[in-house]
Amino acid sequence: MAKIQCNVISYLLKRTVDLTIILPTVTIPEASQPDLRNVHHTYPHPYPVLYLLHGMGNNHQQWGGYTNIELYAEERQIAVVMISGENKFYLNSGKDLFYDFIETELPEFVRNTFPISDKKEDTYIAGLSMGGFGALIHGLKNPQNYRAIGAFSAAVGVPEVENSTLTDIPLSAQGCPALYLTCGEDDFLYENNCQFIRHLESRNITYTWVSEPGYTHEWRFWDLAVERFLDWLPRTDHYAGIKRKI
Repeated sequence: MAKIQCNVISYLLKRTVDLTIILPTVTIPEASQPDLRNVHHTYPHPYPVLYLLHGMGNNHQQWGGYTNIELYAEERQIAVVMISGENKFYLNSGKDLFYDFIETELPEFVRNTFPISDKKEDTYIAGLSMGGFGALIHGLKNPQNYRAIGAFSAAVGVPEVENSTLTDIPLSAQGCPALYLTCGEDDFLYENNCQFIRHLESRNITYTWVSEPGYTHEWRFWDLAVERFLDWLPRTDHYAGIKRKI
Protein backbone atom coordinates (compact mmCIF):
# COMPACT_ATOMS: atom_id res chain seq x y z
CA MET A 1 0.00 0.00 0.00
CA ALA A 2 1.25 3.47 -0.91
CA LYS A 3 0.07 6.33 1.28
CA ILE A 4 0.85 9.49 -0.66
CA GLN A 5 0.55 12.91 0.95
CA CYS A 6 0.52 15.80 -1.50
CA ASN A 7 0.51 19.55 -1.20
CA VAL A 8 -0.91 20.66 -4.53
CA ILE A 9 -1.32 24.14 -5.97
CA SER A 10 -4.93 24.60 -7.00
CA TYR A 11 -5.66 26.91 -9.91
CA LEU A 12 -9.29 27.21 -8.74
CA LEU A 13 -8.62 27.89 -5.06
CA LYS A 14 -5.49 30.01 -5.73
CA ARG A 15 -3.55 28.25 -2.97
CA THR A 16 -2.16 24.88 -1.99
CA VAL A 17 -4.45 22.03 -0.91
CA ASP A 18 -3.44 19.04 1.22
CA LEU A 19 -4.37 15.60 -0.12
CA THR A 20 -3.86 12.04 1.03
CA ILE A 21 -4.12 9.30 -1.59
CA ILE A 22 -4.23 5.62 -0.71
CA LEU A 23 -3.03 3.55 -3.66
CA PRO A 24 -2.94 -0.26 -3.61
CA THR A 25 0.58 -1.52 -4.29
CA VAL A 26 2.73 -4.57 -3.54
CA THR A 27 2.05 -6.01 -0.07
CA ILE A 28 4.49 -7.72 2.28
CA PRO A 29 2.80 -11.14 1.78
CA GLU A 30 3.24 -10.70 -1.98
CA ALA A 31 6.83 -9.52 -1.62
CA SER A 32 7.61 -12.49 0.66
CA GLN A 33 6.76 -15.12 -1.97
CA PRO A 34 9.65 -17.32 -3.11
CA ASP A 35 8.72 -16.68 -6.75
CA LEU A 36 8.57 -12.94 -7.52
CA ARG A 37 8.02 -13.22 -11.26
CA ASN A 38 4.42 -12.01 -10.93
CA VAL A 39 5.16 -9.26 -8.40
CA HIS A 40 5.73 -5.83 -9.93
CA HIS A 41 4.88 -2.13 -9.85
CA THR A 42 3.01 -1.97 -13.12
CA TYR A 43 -0.72 -1.25 -13.33
CA PRO A 44 -2.27 -2.71 -16.49
CA HIS A 45 -5.73 -2.00 -15.06
CA PRO A 46 -6.49 1.39 -13.48
CA TYR A 47 -7.94 1.35 -9.99
CA PRO A 48 -11.47 2.38 -9.07
CA VAL A 49 -11.50 5.40 -6.78
CA LEU A 50 -13.40 6.60 -3.73
CA TYR A 51 -13.37 10.31 -2.93
CA LEU A 52 -13.74 10.26 0.87
CA LEU A 53 -14.76 13.50 2.59
CA HIS A 54 -14.10 14.45 6.21
CA GLY A 55 -16.38 16.11 8.74
CA MET A 56 -16.45 19.53 10.42
CA GLY A 57 -13.13 20.50 12.02
CA ASN A 58 -11.20 17.63 10.40
CA ASN A 59 -8.75 17.47 7.51
CA HIS A 60 -7.29 15.03 4.99
CA GLN A 61 -5.60 12.96 7.73
CA GLN A 62 -8.49 12.10 10.06
CA TRP A 63 -9.94 9.20 8.07
CA GLY A 64 -6.53 7.52 8.15
CA GLY A 65 -5.97 8.37 11.81
CA TYR A 66 -9.26 7.12 13.27
CA THR A 67 -10.29 4.29 10.94
CA ASN A 68 -8.76 1.32 9.12
CA ILE A 69 -9.44 2.82 5.69
CA GLU A 70 -5.89 2.02 4.52
CA LEU A 71 -6.38 -1.68 5.30
CA TYR A 72 -9.88 -1.77 3.79
CA ALA A 73 -8.73 -0.08 0.57
CA GLU A 74 -5.69 -2.33 0.20
CA GLU A 75 -7.73 -5.48 0.76
CA ARG A 76 -10.33 -4.43 -1.81
CA GLN A 77 -7.89 -2.84 -4.29
CA ILE A 78 -9.51 0.55 -4.52
CA ALA A 79 -7.80 3.95 -4.45
CA VAL A 80 -9.01 6.48 -1.89
CA VAL A 81 -8.59 10.25 -2.21
CA MET A 82 -9.01 12.53 0.82
CA ILE A 83 -8.71 16.32 0.77
CA SER A 84 -8.65 19.07 3.35
CA GLY A 85 -11.99 20.72 2.66
CA GLU A 86 -11.89 23.04 5.67
CA ASN A 87 -15.37 23.80 7.05
CA LYS A 88 -16.94 24.88 3.76
CA PHE A 89 -19.39 21.94 3.37
CA TYR A 90 -17.69 21.24 0.01
CA LEU A 91 -19.57 24.14 -1.55
CA ASN A 92 -18.42 27.30 -3.28
CA SER A 93 -18.10 30.05 -0.70
CA GLY A 94 -17.00 33.42 -2.04
CA LYS A 95 -13.61 32.87 -3.66
CA ASP A 96 -13.26 29.41 -2.09
CA LEU A 97 -14.52 27.28 -4.96
CA PHE A 98 -14.48 23.93 -3.17
CA TYR A 99 -17.47 22.62 -5.10
CA ASP A 100 -15.80 23.36 -8.43
CA PHE A 101 -12.48 22.00 -7.15
CA ILE A 102 -13.99 18.60 -6.31
CA GLU A 103 -15.95 18.29 -9.55
CA THR A 104 -13.28 19.43 -12.00
CA GLU A 105 -9.75 20.07 -10.76
CA LEU A 106 -9.39 17.25 -8.23
CA PRO A 107 -10.32 14.38 -10.59
CA GLU A 108 -8.23 16.01 -13.33
CA PHE A 109 -5.17 15.98 -11.06
CA VAL A 110 -5.80 12.49 -9.67
CA ARG A 111 -6.48 10.77 -13.00
CA ASN A 112 -3.49 12.33 -14.72
CA THR A 113 -1.06 11.62 -11.88
CA PHE A 114 -2.00 8.14 -10.62
CA PRO A 115 -3.23 4.88 -12.22
CA ILE A 116 -6.87 5.67 -11.47
CA SER A 117 -9.87 5.04 -13.71
CA ASP A 118 -11.65 7.94 -15.38
CA LYS A 119 -14.87 5.96 -15.81
CA LYS A 120 -18.06 6.92 -13.99
CA GLU A 121 -18.73 3.29 -13.12
CA ASP A 122 -15.42 3.15 -11.22
CA THR A 123 -15.90 6.42 -9.31
CA TYR A 124 -17.54 6.77 -5.89
CA ILE A 125 -17.96 9.53 -3.31
CA ALA A 126 -18.67 9.24 0.42
CA GLY A 127 -18.20 11.11 3.65
CA LEU A 128 -19.15 11.52 7.29
CA SER A 129 -21.26 14.30 8.83
CA MET A 130 -20.35 17.46 6.86
CA GLY A 131 -18.64 15.11 4.38
CA GLY A 132 -21.83 13.06 4.15
CA PHE A 133 -23.63 16.21 3.10
CA GLY A 134 -20.81 16.92 0.64
CA ALA A 135 -21.06 13.43 -0.86
CA LEU A 136 -24.81 13.81 -1.32
CA ILE A 137 -24.69 17.30 -2.84
CA HIS A 138 -21.94 16.31 -5.28
CA GLY A 139 -23.26 12.87 -6.15
CA LEU A 140 -26.91 13.86 -6.58
CA LYS A 141 -26.16 17.03 -8.57
CA ASN A 142 -23.61 15.26 -10.80
CA PRO A 143 -24.96 11.73 -11.41
CA GLN A 144 -22.90 11.59 -14.61
CA ASN A 145 -19.73 11.51 -12.51
CA TYR A 146 -20.44 8.91 -9.81
CA ARG A 147 -21.62 5.32 -9.66
CA ALA A 148 -22.47 5.39 -5.95
CA ILE A 149 -22.74 7.69 -2.94
CA GLY A 150 -22.12 6.93 0.73
CA ALA A 151 -23.45 9.24 3.46
CA PHE A 152 -22.54 8.39 7.05
CA SER A 153 -24.31 10.41 9.77
CA ALA A 154 -24.85 13.04 7.09
CA ALA A 155 -25.24 16.68 8.17
CA VAL A 156 -28.55 17.15 6.36
CA GLY A 157 -31.01 19.80 7.46
CA VAL A 158 -28.47 21.66 9.60
CA PRO A 159 -28.36 25.46 10.06
CA GLU A 160 -24.90 25.78 8.50
CA VAL A 161 -26.46 25.23 5.08
CA GLU A 162 -29.91 25.95 3.77
CA ASN A 163 -32.27 23.11 4.59
CA SER A 164 -33.56 23.18 1.03
CA THR A 165 -30.11 22.69 -0.58
CA LEU A 166 -30.47 18.93 -0.98
CA THR A 167 -34.24 18.68 -1.28
CA ASP A 168 -34.27 21.18 -4.15
CA ILE A 169 -32.16 18.91 -6.37
CA PRO A 170 -34.34 17.43 -9.13
CA LEU A 171 -34.05 13.67 -8.66
CA SER A 172 -34.88 10.93 -11.10
CA ALA A 173 -35.05 7.24 -10.27
CA GLN A 174 -33.38 6.67 -13.61
CA GLY A 175 -29.71 7.59 -13.60
CA CYS A 176 -29.43 8.38 -9.89
CA PRO A 177 -26.23 6.96 -8.36
CA ALA A 178 -26.67 4.05 -5.98
CA LEU A 179 -27.23 5.39 -2.47
CA TYR A 180 -25.94 4.03 0.84
CA LEU A 181 -27.03 5.95 3.93
CA THR A 182 -26.37 5.04 7.54
CA CYS A 183 -26.58 6.68 10.95
CA GLY A 184 -26.30 5.69 14.60
CA GLU A 185 -29.65 5.72 16.36
CA ASP A 186 -28.23 7.80 19.23
CA ASP A 187 -26.72 10.38 16.86
CA PHE A 188 -28.06 13.96 17.16
CA LEU A 189 -28.47 13.90 13.36
CA TYR A 190 -30.50 10.68 13.32
CA GLU A 191 -33.92 12.28 12.85
CA ASN A 192 -32.51 14.61 10.16
CA ASN A 193 -31.33 11.54 8.27
CA CYS A 194 -34.71 9.85 8.68
CA GLN A 195 -36.39 12.95 7.24
CA PHE A 196 -34.04 12.86 4.26
CA ILE A 197 -34.88 9.18 3.73
CA ARG A 198 -38.56 10.12 3.60
CA HIS A 199 -37.70 12.77 1.01
CA LEU A 200 -36.01 10.13 -1.15
CA GLU A 201 -39.06 7.90 -0.83
CA SER A 202 -41.31 10.74 -1.95
CA ARG A 203 -39.21 10.95 -5.14
CA ASN A 204 -39.25 7.15 -5.65
CA ILE A 205 -35.47 6.98 -5.26
CA THR A 206 -34.03 3.57 -4.38
CA TYR A 207 -31.54 3.53 -1.50
CA THR A 208 -29.87 1.34 1.11
CA TRP A 209 -30.44 2.54 4.68
CA VAL A 210 -28.64 1.10 7.72
CA SER A 211 -29.95 2.29 11.09
CA GLU A 212 -27.43 1.25 13.73
CA PRO A 213 -28.41 1.04 17.44
CA GLY A 214 -25.94 1.97 20.16
CA TYR A 215 -23.88 4.53 18.24
CA THR A 216 -23.69 8.32 18.44
CA HIS A 217 -21.72 10.77 16.27
CA GLU A 218 -18.46 8.83 16.64
CA TRP A 219 -15.47 7.34 14.84
CA ARG A 220 -16.11 3.76 15.92
CA PHE A 221 -19.33 3.91 13.96
CA TRP A 222 -17.72 5.55 10.91
CA ASP A 223 -15.00 2.90 10.86
CA LEU A 224 -17.73 0.27 10.72
CA ALA A 225 -19.71 2.26 8.17
CA VAL A 226 -16.91 2.78 5.65
CA GLU A 227 -15.96 -0.93 5.62
CA ARG A 228 -19.58 -1.93 5.06
CA PHE A 229 -19.90 0.68 2.33
CA LEU A 230 -16.82 -0.63 0.51
CA ASP A 231 -18.26 -4.16 0.60
CA TRP A 232 -21.64 -2.88 -0.63
CA LEU A 233 -20.25 -0.96 -3.63
CA PRO A 234 -21.67 -2.13 -7.00
CA ARG A 235 -18.24 -2.65 -8.55
CA THR A 236 -17.57 -3.91 -12.07
CA ASP A 237 -13.85 -3.09 -12.34
CA HIS A 238 -11.05 -5.61 -12.94
CA TYR A 239 -10.39 -5.99 -9.20
CA ALA A 240 -14.03 -6.44 -8.13
CA GLY A 241 -14.62 -9.41 -5.85
CA ILE A 242 -10.91 -9.97 -5.16
CA LYS A 243 -9.99 -9.49 -1.49
CA ARG A 244 -6.27 -9.55 -0.82
CA LYS A 245 -4.54 -10.84 2.30
CA ILE A 246 -2.52 -8.04 3.88
